[in-house]
Amino acid sequence: MTAIILVAGVARRLAPLTDRTHKALLPVGGRPVLARMLAALDSVGVEETLLVVGHCAEQVRALAGERVGAMTIRYLHNPEYPRGSVLSLLAARDHLREPVLVMDADVLFPREFLRRLLAAPAPSALLLDRGFQDSGEEVKVYTRGDRVIALGKKVVPDAWDGVGEGVGFFKCEAAAGPPLVRHLARVAEDSHGLGEWEDAIHRLAADQPIGWVDVTGLPWTEIDFVEDLRHAETEVLRHVVRLDGA
Repeated sequence: MTAIILVAGVARRLAPLTDRTHKALLPVGGRPVLARMLAALDSVGVEETLLVVGHCAEQVRALAGERVGAMTIRYLHNPEYPRGSVLSLLAARDHLREPVLVMDADVLFPREFLRRLLAAPAPSALLLDRGFQDSGEEVKVYTRGDRVIALGKKVVPDAWDGVGEGVGFFKCEAAAGPPLVRHLARVAEDSHGLGEWEDAIHRLAADQPIGWVDVTGLPWTEIDFVEDLRHAETEVLRHVVRLDGA
């Protein structure tokens, strides 16, 4: 299994902290968020991680190096990194021919997330947390039975069984790779390059089975704002450390 981590964006909402530092390199508990993510991937047996880089790319390379434990680290530069994340995943299109984990780089989470996602019977699946409060910033994942039927910040289907906040992690089977690439290209064209990669997953869910994995009750946070960074440091980290033992 290969992981693709999207670590290219500028993260203007965290400025000025991110003016000269990538937000995935901001420390939580004295350790960069990306370093924690890479260690988690290595711990569950992921053999290779591809980092799609852009903003502060050399800092990311300096942190991650060429190997973390037994896991090989590779890099792909997205020259259009100031635009939408759809372009970062589209840049990695050649790697979507095999099973992959697609991951946002700004999430503090316990390793149980990865264990559950990798062990899920569905070949393609998303993580979701049903215990969220809708502020309008969350990517919401709507489900019917064992399938994802829609996702997005503003998307609302006609009917659904359940809804949760998407964590930003997607297990993608090899068969779903080619149609995902087509949807990424269409989203990039329709949005003039400003769309998000989740917009393509929303389209993919209409013609490919995508399962879902519940992580409700486990500690995690996405880091988009200064308040999120403070919450990660003061609240979430201690619970993650308790679960991971490190």
